[in-house]
Parts: sequence; structure tokens; C-alpha cells
Amino acid sequence: MDDEALMGIALDEARVAAAAGEVPVGAVVVVDGEVVARRHNEREATGDPTAHAEVLALRDAAEAVGSWRLDGATLVVTLEPCPMCAGAAWASRIGRVVYGGANLDAGSLGSLYHLGTDPRLNHEFPVTHGVRADECTALLADFFADRR
Repeated sequence: MDDEALMGIALDEARVAAAAGEVPVGAVVVVDGEVVARRHNEREATGDPTAHAEVLALRDAAEAVGSWRLDGATLVVTLEPCPMCAGAAWASRIGRVVYGGANLDAGSLGSLYHLGTDPRLNHEFPVTHGVRADECTALLADFFADRR
């Protein structure tokens, strides 16, 4: 599957989050062309501040492949990861990250910081941004508009 199709799966996860009253962010992890994890935000359901879609998907992917090292994996997420999630991608030695909408409030793979290309860190990874960004951004905007 290409990035657009994978983002479609992440968007499906984000819609599940929205239906559950969670901020609609979805993530998938792909290894060798196979989706090994797909998750959405679960902070409200779990009361866990770290239950972001990316962290949950990375945990599931590590379990699926039997290693915390995800150097051959791609993380696809609907919203640019925050510092915690970009740090989790870095800690997993992720091979690549793809995201949809920019996160102007907390984006850490290009908007405010770029943990993926910081030469001071011991692992760098390529980032592709803007994949289906309009859909990703609209989903978030609609979610928050409904709550105002």
C-alpha cells in the first residue's frame, strides 16, 4: 500500500476515536508492507495521558514484531506527532514517519521542532508530511467545532 492508502486506515482509526469522544487522531505501523498495528487516541477512555495513537500503535507494533527496535517500520499518523510521540518514534528507532495535518501547537517533526532530523540525537529518520492533510485537518476541525 502507498502512503495515501495507509493514511486512509489511519483516518478510519481517527473516526473511531471521534465517535468515542476522543480527539480524532489515528495511527498505523507498517512493516514489510503489512499493517502490524492500528490505533487511535484513548486518553479519555483510559485516563492515561500517554495514550496517544502513536504511542499505542508503536507499543502494539513492538509486540507484533517481537522487538522494541522498529527500524524497518513506517509510522503513519493523521496529525504531526507531539514531543512525546516524536520521542517515542525516535526511541523505537522507527524507519520513517508519515503524517497528514501539521500540528502548529505541538508539532515535533517539522512545525515547532524536528526530532526526526536532529543530528544531536543518535537516530534520525525521514518524515513525509502533508499526506491527505485536508482530510486529516477537517476531521479535527469538525470535532472541535462540535464541542464549542
